[in-house]
Amino acid sequence: MTAYVITRIEVTDPVRYEDYKALTPAAVAAHNGRFVVRGGEMEVLEGEPEQRRIVVVQFADMDTARAFYDSEEYRAARAARAGAANMQMILVDGAD
Repeated sequence: MTAYVITRIEVTDPVRYEDYKALTPAAVAAHNGRFVVRGGEMEVLEGEPEQRRIVVVQFADMDTARAFYDSEEYRAARAARAGAANMQMILVDGAD
């Protein structure tokens, strides 16, 4: 079943965060992931205001998403991100 990694990101150091953004696409591609949402314009329709950047990445299944997260490529991206952003990352099953 399709799985999604949903991330809410508060960028605290935009210059350093660019390194993370540069490394992440290769890690996603190595696990046949696909960016569904990658920042962009956002409008809150209900609830509290949201200022964080939203990213959604689609994977074939939960195991593939976990493999992406634990991969050498993404560990390097996470290391580059350290101190540049506060994040919440959620893995969720899709509704195939």
